Amino acid sequence: MKKHNFSAGPCILPPSVFEKAAAAVKNFDHLGLSLLEISHRSKSFVNVMERARELALEHLGLQNKGYKALFLQGGASLEFLMVAYNLLEKEAAYLNTGTWSSKAIKEAKLFGEVLEVGSSKDANFNYIPKDYSIPDNVDYFHCTSNNTIFGTQMKSFPETPAPLVCDMSSDIFSRVLDFSKFDLIYAGAQKNMGPAGTTLVVVKEEILGKVSRQIPSMLDYRVHIGKDSMFNTPAVFPVYVSMLTLEWLKEHGGISNIEKLNNEKAQLLYNEIDRNPLFTGFVANKEDRSAMNATFNLVNDVHKENFDVLWNKADINGLNGHRSVGGYRASMYNALPFESVKVLVDVMQELEKKA
Repeated sequence: MKKHNFSAGPCILPPSVFEKAAAAVKNFDHLGLSLLEISHRSKSFVNVMERARELALEHLGLQNKGYKALFLQGGASLEFLMVAYNLLEKEAAYLNTGTWSSKAIKEAKLFGEVLEVGSSKDANFNYIPKDYSIPDNVDYFHCTSNNTIFGTQMKSFPETPAPLVCDMSSDIFSRVLDFSKFDLIYAGAQKNMGPAGTTLVVVKEEILGKVSRQIPSMLDYRVHIGKDSMFNTPAVFPVYVSMLTLEWLKEHGGISNIEKLNNEKAQLLYNEIDRNPLFTGFVANKEDRSAMNATFNLVNDVHKENFDVLWNKADINGLNGHRSVGGYRASMYNALPFESVKVLVDVMQELEKKA
């Protein structure tokens, strides 16, 4: 029996996606060959790449609006570098809400001035800064929509005349947003989209080609756009599984429908964290709580051994918190069933009865 997988990533994927992916590893597209051994230039895989890029734009409502979808490699960590390489001429504004935005800032400083317009570092990133302003003359504004480690999530995004760049690695395709507000979105696949190994980049073409520096081909978004994400050999299997997951999302009503389920899961768990006297949430302001990653602690560590025994006995996986926060973290990505959250809540209530 499959465990209840609350892992922060690589994370849970839909059962039907596993079945189709497993079949493709043995015999893909009735070719008598594995997906892992066909040419990435073959018609069968080119169709996969085109379909994956098409579905990404469709889900985000960005078809025919001047955007291109790319499936690249290197994860969000490489995008920290690529964003600055392609967009930063003089100065960029960054909102610092956690570990990943801090790393993005570090990379950007290699290419120009970085203005940190807001930060929650003073409280170990347990809230989202609100009172900040973005200068009109910056090359772009960068933010991280959801913070897996600390369990915070931006619920609104600023109006800015500068291009709006967002790392959506851990909540892409999980909630309805006006994605046309963003000029560049990037997201590692291993949260809501597929296995580790590929990264989705959605970029408005008109913001590119404005820096004076020469950009190496492998790091130039325009090169990848010109080659339809085939400048180098793509991560064939992760792209295929991402395509399957995006098809699964479409079959299940798209982002609007999955958002309702995600909110139900989050509400069930947060209600228990707030009700149960043995637990306390990490995030300072309830309005900043992530629907994807709920971070919480025991009020008294005397209960830790019993709680760990209970959730492991209930076939729960991946509940330990990041070392930066401690405690526990329940990642509730799109494919996590409501029933898994119910099992976790039952365990929390069982601990309360035994305390």
